[in-house]
Amino acid sequence: MIQILLVDDHPLVGEGTKLIIETEGDMKVEFETSPIQAIERLKTHSFNVLLFDLTMPQMDGFELTKKALAIDPQANVLIFSECDIYPNLDLLMESGAVGFIAKTATKEQLIRAIRCALNQEMVVPFSWLKDIYHGDRPWVKRKMFKEKISLTDKEKKIMKELVKGKTNKEMAQTLFVGQRSFEYSLTKIFHKLGVQTRIEAVVKVKEMGLIVD
Repeated sequence: MIQILLVDDHPLVGEGTKLIIETEGDMKVEFETSPIQAIERLKTHSFNVLLFDLTMPQMDGFELTKKALAIDPQANVLIFSECDIYPNLDLLMESGAVGFIAKTATKEQLIRAIRCALNQEMVVPFSWLKDIYHGDRPWVKRKMFKEKISLTDKEKKIMKELVKGKTNKEMAQTLFVGQRSFEYSLTKIFHKLGVQTRIEAVVKVKEMGLIVD
């Protein structure tokens, strides 16, 4: 039996994905909504494949992957994303994940990605290969032209509050938005900056002059 740990902070999405996967007779899924709880479970249980949502409030899928691999260096991690991974391919590779699958994928594509992950193989869209062949590599462009990164006024306000060392709850209240909405916006900023932690984000925006103290 292929044992799978699915981590997604949206219960309906997670439960639905679990049901889809378990239609395969040789797959069993355990589901967690909290990355923190997932880490604790990994300390006492072993799984053949770990399927991590990319955008979660406590930590994103890339950071969770690194923590999972620190516990089990042989773990096979798939990033489960509702947004395009291609612009963040460098972050995917740096995290140690063995592959990715879009939340818009068909059941057949999802199952194929899981089976490939078992052998540490990745299903790569042909469009990616064409872009790479023609030199269109956005993750390289991001590193070469960091000065072109820009933040919206809303994102600048979020980062100004983040620099003050406030908690997510405190910042959400200050900006008069829901905490989940705020955390989703913060994750998008992290992806735009190419960082994974608060400290990295603060250092980067200061170095690039994207906000003024």
